[in-house]
Amino acid sequence: MRFPLVFPLLLAATLHAGTTAAATPTPAPENAQVYFIWPHDGTVINGGKFWVRMGLRNMGVAPKGTAVTHTGHHHLLIDTDPPPMTEPIPNDRNHLHFGAGETEARVELPPGTHTLQLLLGDKDHIPHAPPIMSKKITITVR
Repeated sequence: MRFPLVFPLLLAATLHAGTTAAATPTPAPENAQVYFIWPHDGTVINGGKFWVRMGLRNMGVAPKGTAVTHTGHHHLLIDTDPPPMTEPIPNDRNHLHFGAGETEARVELPPGTHTLQLLLGDKDHIPHAPPIMSKKITITVR
């Protein structure tokens, strides 16, 4: 069974800086919003490979480790609930990191119904306060 795969050019972006104890989340503007440009809720994917395109309003995208106010980087949550908001976002097949500042990624999922959700992380992969999280969408892979 093949389960989420980010192709090699994006694989380096999934490296995680390690785990740390609970931390104080980085402040974010109240009007910040992360969202899916594509796919949309209910999309049917033919074949397991598809592009995820991620959008962000009222904040900027910056690589992990970049300490600039009101910036962060994308994390894609696949078939999972959001992690604790005061700890680094896990780095595994259900939590893909885009720490190089990517706003799109080629993902591969096995056939079936899957949920996707975006969560913005700060320079240390910790969600902001308030959390900048998309609504959870459902896609079907044939």
